[in-house]
Amino acid sequence: MGLNEKRKVKELQDVTLPGRSKEIEEICGKAIPYEVDWPSVQDSAEALNFMDNVSCHRLNMALRMICQDDMGKEAVRDGLKTIKLKNVADKSAKKLSFAGGVLEMQCAWAQGLDGAFSDNEIRALLTEKL
Repeated sequence: MGLNEKRKVKELQDVTLPGRSKEIEEICGKAIPYEVDWPSVQDSAEALNFMDNVSCHRLNMALRMICQDDMGKEAVRDGLKTIKLKNVADKSAKKLSFAGGVLEMQCAWAQGLDGAFSDNEIRALLTEKL
């Protein structure tokens, strides 16, 4: 991992992800932590650059739709405990799952939106399982 990648990881850890967690708190009333598989992404500057937009932003867009009313907010607060993010090498390996309060998104961040799940896909999964 080069200096630029180290800087980006630090920015994501110290600024971006705490900010996204705070945004989730504003949406549903509870901050939900992110767990990132850093070894999966640390050597890819492109993946690091796309991670927030491709995963975090899309999730928050989905949560805004779910949390339009008190019932949705309560379902998210009670049901979503942790968000796990992992980078995969190719979009063919991407995976989205929700079980036991854990939302797992494995995306090919370096491939931009092609390697990600849309906010509609995330929303549909959460709505079905919450």
